[in-house]
Amino acid sequence: MSYTVKTKGIMCGHCEAKVESALLKVAGVTDAEADHETNVVKVECSDGVTADAVKAAIEGASDTYEVLEVTED
Repeated sequence: MSYTVKTKGIMCGHCEAKVESALLKVAGVTDAEADHETNVVKVECSDGVTADAVKAAIEGASDTYEVLEVTED
């Protein structure tokens, strides 16, 4: 299972690392790749990881990160 997340506020490599680290702490997430140039985060996870959990992890990593859309791939 995977998600593609459109975001706002991820501006640099440090931001990418914060988002990826936060997502990898979510039980069931196996890989996360953030790209500040496209403002897209790709998340690989096991079944049972919800879009809400992904959104909460990203937005919880910083007050400036905002999730605009989460789509299941």
